Amino acid sequence: MDLTIAAILGLDGLTNGAIYALVALALVLVFSVTRVIFIPQGEFVAFGALTLAALQMGKMPGTVWLLLLMAIAAAVLDLIQGLRERRPLPRIALGLLRALGFPVALAVAVPLLVPHQPALWLQVLLTLAIVTAMGPLLYRLAYRALSGASVLTLLIVSVGVHFALTGIGLVFFGAEGYRTPAFWEARFDVGPLSLTGQTLIIFGASIALLVAMFFFFERTLTGKALRATSVNRTGARLMGISGDAAGSLSFTMAAFIGALSGLLISPSTTIYYDTGFLIGLKGFVAAVFGGLASFPMALGGAIGVGLIESFGSFYASAFKEVIVFTVILPVLLWRSFVDPHHEEH
Repeated sequence: MDLTIAAILGLDGLTNGAIYALVALALVLVFSVTRVIFIPQGEFVAFGALTLAALQMGKMPGTVWLLLLMAIAAAVLDLIQGLRERRPLPRIALGLLRALGFPVALAVAVPLLVPHQPALWLQVLLTLAIVTAMGPLLYRLAYRALSGASVLTLLIVSVGVHFALTGIGLVFFGAEGYRTPAFWEARFDVGPLSLTGQTLIIFGASIALLVAMFFFFERTLTGKALRATSVNRTGARLMGISGDAAGSLSFTMAAFIGALSGLLISPSTTIYYDTGFLIGLKGFVAAVFGGLASFPMALGGAIGVGLIESFGSFYASAFKEVIVFTVILPVLLWRSFVDPHHEEH
């Protein structure tokens, strides 16, 4: 290895690390607000990439029908709950409209747009809308009723949701992999490095999202409410902050981040229906660096994971995944010494 190869591997590691950083931030956000170790985060990444690939091939993405089925199931649950609690009929109808309105609109609009091959920016917006809308519905169907359960119970549910979404991805998209065209085909030479336009977009989008999240949590009332919920759920509830609303919003943001990550990585990596699991695991390794609580440390861990993966693939490409996941062992050991332990009641 010389400096040129090291620089190329470093750039590749930073590019992958930017994607892992987004996944890690979503995992930290969901866990801090809901105590859910959100294993299915990687499925949002895969669904984002595969949905865009289907739109670009002029096919109807199966995620639209999945979104519609999830909305119908959530509406049925809301209807049963409303009747059981004897809510006024207008209030029940408003709840059903809120649950079904956007998914039904997408289910009507997407089949009309697909045959006309809409512009790339419209395909990206449709993809983000479809996958992001799954976030709050997934929380409603799988997690809201268990908001008071233990972390172990929530982890078991996450494993089940992961397998369910992976199977659904296989049914909708098949076993073949897909790549999407790069958003920007330009290429820039900087010394020994060759920067592609897609790489610059990955860095730019990641930095913009990080800055937006910082201002959201520091400057907006909703962001401060989420922070309050993550610090003390009981105290936030006593102050009038709805734990269910906070959980739904955190899942919405996680779904958006996952869909965006899939759009960014799909031009450079072939995405299969189960690719999201490995990406999610690497994001989880990065999140563990921050104890599933610190955004800056998760960001640093993601960059470290990307660099370790890049240099590990150079020295032992067959074992690069093993090298990345082995890194978590000393981190967990370190965490066991520096973090206080207390029993959960």
